[in-house]
Amino acid sequence: MAPHPVVQAIIDLSAGAIGGTACVLSGQPLDTAKVKMQTFPSLYRGFVHCFSSTYKQVGLRGLYQGTSPALMANIAENSVLFMSYGFCQEVVRTMAGLGTEAPLSDMQKACAGSVASIFSSLVLCPTELVKCRLQAMYEMEASGKIAKGQNTVWSVVKSVMKQNGPTGFFTGLTTTIAREVPGYFCFFGAYELCRTTFADNMKCSKDDIGVAPIVFSGGFGGACLWLVVYPFDCVKSRIQVMSMIGRQEGFFKTMMTIMRTEGVRALYSGLTPTMIRTFPANGALFLGYEASRKFMMKQFDS
Repeated sequence: MAPHPVVQAIIDLSAGAIGGTACVLSGQPLDTAKVKMQTFPSLYRGFVHCFSSTYKQVGLRGLYQGTSPALMANIAENSVLFMSYGFCQEVVRTMAGLGTEAPLSDMQKACAGSVASIFSSLVLCPTELVKCRLQAMYEMEASGKIAKGQNTVWSVVKSVMKQNGPTGFFTGLTTTIAREVPGYFCFFGAYELCRTTFADNMKCSKDDIGVAPIVFSGGFGGACLWLVVYPFDCVKSRIQVMSMIGRQEGFFKTMMTIMRTEGVRALYSGLTPTMIRTFPANGALFLGYEASRKFMMKQFDS
């Protein structure tokens, strides 16, 4: 028996939160290296140099800087994302004239995921802004751009409120949405396509392909997302971090400024740790989501 729509939404929200937690815990150090390289590409020769420099400067805790807001960001984002994903699938079914239980194609699921990402962007942007600022705090202080002593979640929150008020937490929202919509089309599309391929070859349903195929499918979806939208993410990180020292230009002007002054290559700074991170982090995300959702849904089987 299918659960009530409200219960279904709670299941999707809870499973998304579990998946988001698994994603952060498995990939935070690599995400920190990504943000540092995006914001200060001239400081680091590459991923290994950034990683080792951070460890020497601040120790292991430096690689986990911003973990608290990262957990908040990922739990909030993935809770809303997967809850909205389930809702958007129903909308797609209605628009396509399909029944409530009718299976969707991989392309239709990709469209549902793309629309769902708009809702998740609204909760992701404020927490990701705090996370990115904390991750780049050492470089901002060392370069003299800001005074020391702003390296806690609360100090960053107070700084944003003092400078810009509540709307300051949505700095970079347009760029976040510009990243999420095409990114999650690729993310869910590649994930579902990969799962379908495994299911066809293994002669079983997509829900029964096992742990390793789910982890690989999640990693493949994440890789497709980042390869498509990485320059957008780089611009977003730059806007959110540099807005600490004054109002920043919008998405297009910031991107053109980076290309003109630093070259196109700067838009891909930090891609290596991102691609290394994507398989364990997104694999853990979908494994946590699928396993917990399957367990909770079983409680409603007749």
